[in-house]
Amino acid sequence: MSDDTHTGGCQCGAIRFRIEGALTEASVCHCRMCQKAFGAFYAPLVSVRDAKLVWTRGEPKKFQSSNAVARGFCADCGTPLTYEAPDGIALAIGAFDNPANLAPKVQWGVEAKLAFTDTIPSLPQHDTLADGNAGTFLKTLVSYQHPDRDTDVWPPK
Repeated sequence: MSDDTHTGGCQCGAIRFRIEGALTEASVCHCRMCQKAFGAFYAPLVSVRDAKLVWTRGEPKKFQSSNAVARGFCADCGTPLTYEAPDGIALAIGAFDNPANLAPKVQWGVEAKLAFTDTIPSLPQHDTLADGNAGTFLKTLVSYQHPDRDTDVWPPK
């Protein structure tokens, strides 16, 4: 896969996509609409612009969140996938197989930014299995999440 080919999809694997071409304008949006759409403090998005977006398995269901914007998501698992506006489509950075390659460069909607998000980097940090209350449970956990790569068939037979 070249630097200008990116793949990704939803958590359950019902929807997969491929991008051919350069991705631009990686950002986070703090507006209240994005907070609600992602169920999170902000929405990390990257613009498709002139790249080619191909849905390789399934397609997102759409919710018209305003008169100008539709949001795409997986109807099976709920993963947020797209922000579709008159100026183009942006995809959720976390839905990419390699999200580390898509670092945000700008923040939008800062008038609705939750003030505590600036303090998150200073919070204590721990490995997942260090949680004594959840460690035993997590060691026996079996994930049904789609892997971070394309598969011929999903779910596996």
